[in-house]
Amino acid sequence: MARLPPSLADVRRFALSRTFFRPTSLPRALTRLGFVQADPIRAPARAQDLTLRHRVVGYRAGDLERKYPTLPIEEDFFVNAGFVTRELHALMHPRTPRREWTKAQWRKANLVLEAVRARGVVHPRELETALGLGKATNWFGGRSNVSTQLLDGLHYRGLLRVARREGGIRLYAVREPTKPPADPLAAHDALIDAVVNKYAPLPATSLSKLLSYLRGGVPQWSHLRTAALARAKRRLPSHRIDGVDWFLPQGEAVRGGEVDDVVKLLAPFDPLVWDRQRFEIFFGWTYRFEAYTPAPKRKLGYYAMPMLWRDQVVGWANAKVADGVLDVQPGFVSGKPPGGVAFRRSFDEEVERLRLFLGTNEEGRTP
Repeated sequence: MARLPPSLADVRRFALSRTFFRPTSLPRALTRLGFVQADPIRAPARAQDLTLRHRVVGYRAGDLERKYPTLPIEEDFFVNAGFVTRELHALMHPRTPRREWTKAQWRKANLVLEAVRARGVVHPRELETALGLGKATNWFGGRSNVSTQLLDGLHYRGLLRVARREGGIRLYAVREPTKPPADPLAAHDALIDAVVNKYAPLPATSLSKLLSYLRGGVPQWSHLRTAALARAKRRLPSHRIDGVDWFLPQGEAVRGGEVDDVVKLLAPFDPLVWDRQRFEIFFGWTYRFEAYTPAPKRKLGYYAMPMLWRDQVVGWANAKVADGVLDVQPGFVSGKPPGGVAFRRSFDEEVERLRLFLGTNEEGRTP
């Protein structure tokens, strides 16, 4: 008997089983993901920590920053800012930025580079004290130290690396220049495969969008993007469902997955959530990240975390810590929580897991 083509429910459950793999060690999870998006907002924890807590055994908030110096990863820009494996990092460099520096800027940049080389690892404040390069308008339109802007620029160009962070501040060390990949097309394809592996299964429009974001990681290859997208569509397996082409990583096929009676509160940038178009196709409602939305216009909350129950995102929750106590306030797409004892029990268990992850007191809210 011929196998029936996969349904949208099959694709959704496949996406869940791929992204929520059995929790493992931090190095293995990072290798499996390839890239973890970072965000500085801590409400109740940073996005990278909220993403990793579902995928790493015994993970605690801040573990990635604490263990970063010993991990085979680099803090850099891929499709977004975050943490990328060294294998992928090597494919992106040497990176040629879209805006070249003037000779005057390069003179100052070389001063910064030599100062970092002499010190080994340097804090931006220490560098500014030593060089005193003053302030200038930054990318956001504000004013910041010229030395800090040059550190960022040298890091983006691959001449510096983030050695570690102290109090959230990047400390830099010199990174020796790397040679260009022998085969840029193959390197570009490998980066695309990494993107697909992270976010698959992907609708065709989302694949195109992610490849456009990849220009931030490899701007020197922007002219290769159209041909690379065409190669990817030929290379990657796909299924057409209700007029939408879904792309999978090479060698994979949509397979059934078990649906667990488990509530998961997800980061706004979790791989399951990041692609808003796919989210709406999968779950039937529109999720918005509202941290930068004026408070009177927010519908879900400042840092609403999507709430996964079984194979559906049924709502969201806002969590905050005050005086060491975790407070979780849920909201639901239907206006009320799913019925039954199983959901209420699983929600309470997820709040407890979140509390342990944050290291807060034994209090919280239930629906």
